[in-house]
Amino acid sequence: MLKTNKKRWDYIAFLYIMPWIIGFLVFQLYPIVSSFIYSFTEYPIIARPEFVGLDNYIKILTKDREFLNSLKVTFSYALFALPLKLGFALFVALILNMKLKFINGFRTMFYLPSILGSSVGIAIVWRFIFGYTGIINQILEVFNISPVEWIGNPDLAIYNIGLLTVWQFGSSMVLFLAGLKNIPQVYYEAAKIDGASKIRSFFNITLPLLSPIIFFNLIMQMINCLQEYTSAAIITNGGPMKSTYLYGMLLYDNAFKFFKMGYASALSWVLFAIILIFTFILFKKSSMWVHYGDGGDF
Repeated sequence: MLKTNKKRWDYIAFLYIMPWIIGFLVFQLYPIVSSFIYSFTEYPIIARPEFVGLDNYIKILTKDREFLNSLKVTFSYALFALPLKLGFALFVALILNMKLKFINGFRTMFYLPSILGSSVGIAIVWRFIFGYTGIINQILEVFNISPVEWIGNPDLAIYNIGLLTVWQFGSSMVLFLAGLKNIPQVYYEAAKIDGASKIRSFFNITLPLLSPIIFFNLIMQMINCLQEYTSAAIITNGGPMKSTYLYGMLLYDNAFKFFKMGYASALSWVLFAIILIFTFILFKKSSMWVHYGDGGDF
């Protein structure tokens, strides 16, 4: 009787997780396996794929100039946006960790941009704000400052795109705030008794104990930056002079504009390899600066 009931409950549990299993197989595992297979083919979508071996990868690494340009632009974008986003998220988290009046309302207000920041609508608003006749230039005119080509200047456009990413700091800020809440106050009290300033306490207590959260945010936001597409596509469409032509745009154009699905699949696996390499390097170097309370290590 007990065995029968156990089997019955096993079936019920299986039924509960069945939607996730189906979603994983259909929308994650199948596309991953398919893209890997298609990366070795010439697949124009409207016709059957033809096996071409490593031709797509060879072309990407040796002949495709757009690949090198988009990779350079993406790295420039990530190097600007990533540290600024994490630094600003930590700064806001430190402020919101203070005992202030209506602090819960402020926390909600600061998190809202992350909910809306990646949408197409916000990207359009961002383009309107930083356009040549946008709000920012109108404010500058009040102070007799000439309008600036925030989007039309190849030297400035990538930083404009990066600022939109920095504006989406909410998820990182929440994790930093949770980490700050878990730091025992007794450490700060002991440091205060020893005469340590707040700045020294920040570098000697807060940062070391917060390093696992910093490491996690660094990994996740690095992956997001290298995969960015929406902001550049909506605000600048990769211009001017392809100064904001991110890797995600190169991949999208080959797949859905030029109908080179096999080549686009190869591009996606090259990007996966790049992300994997950077992630591996960060994990290998993490023992030098990431400190865990239980002495754990990767």
